Amino acid sequence: MVVIITGASHTGKTALAQKLLEKYKYPYLSVDHLKMGLIRSGNTDLTPLSDDAELTAYLWPIVREIIKTAIENKQNLTVEGCYIPFDWQADFAEEYLTQIKYYCLVMSEDYIRNHFDDIKKYACVIESRLYDDCTVEGVLGDNAQVKKLADEYGLEYVLIDSEYNIDIDL
Repeated sequence: MVVIITGASHTGKTALAQKLLEKYKYPYLSVDHLKMGLIRSGNTDLTPLSDDAELTAYLWPIVREIIKTAIENKQNLTVEGCYIPFDWQADFAEEYLTQIKYYCLVMSEDYIRNHFDDIKKYACVIESRLYDDCTVEGVLGDNAQVKKLADEYGLEYVLIDSEYNIDIDL
């Protein structure tokens, strides 16, 4: 089985992937790590600050094929990151889709406003962020956009509203 975890920045995608690793022993692929490896190795002219749409267009074909390879080899894998397109299902035949669980993390406006200090405090709980321009306005905008697109594409999402308590049973 492949678990895809996506959502806006600072929603806890990597922390959730780490929890799944500890609970189920599913290794995970950080799309951010893949991005930085490709950038630092000179395999792309994109930068960490490139437009998200450009990064998604570059990274998704690679990630998609990693997912297919894991399924074909009957290997469990969690893939987490921001660069998962909202029409991701269109890239997989049914035999792949039955082996994928998708989770999109979205924080409500109330949660962000009431817990912004915690959001910033936990930003580096799993990995260090070399560049983090986290602002209330940015987090609000990113989450609103992710929710809008999830709704537009008919995708379910995990709404983080009153407290941050995500526990996924596979």
